[in-house]
Amino acid sequence: MCLAVPMKIQEIHGDKGLVEIGGVKREVSLQMMKDLQVGDYIIVHAGFAIQKLDEEEALETLDLFRQMEELD
Repeated sequence: MCLAVPMKIQEIHGDKGLVEIGGVKREVSLQMMKDLQVGDYIIVHAGFAIQKLDEEEALETLDLFRQMEELD
């Protein structure tokens, strides 16, 4: 099973981006998306940015992930 997660873009280098969630940084492909900026939140799945989110929606989703972790 794969999980798509919201991550914040920290850096952009061509069609690659450095993204972060909870202090963990990963390099992902941005080639499927246009008009992304540093600071944008994106959904990352299998190493690719697949959708842009507004900040409120991204933070709400991340909060739900934290709540699920606390239940574990």
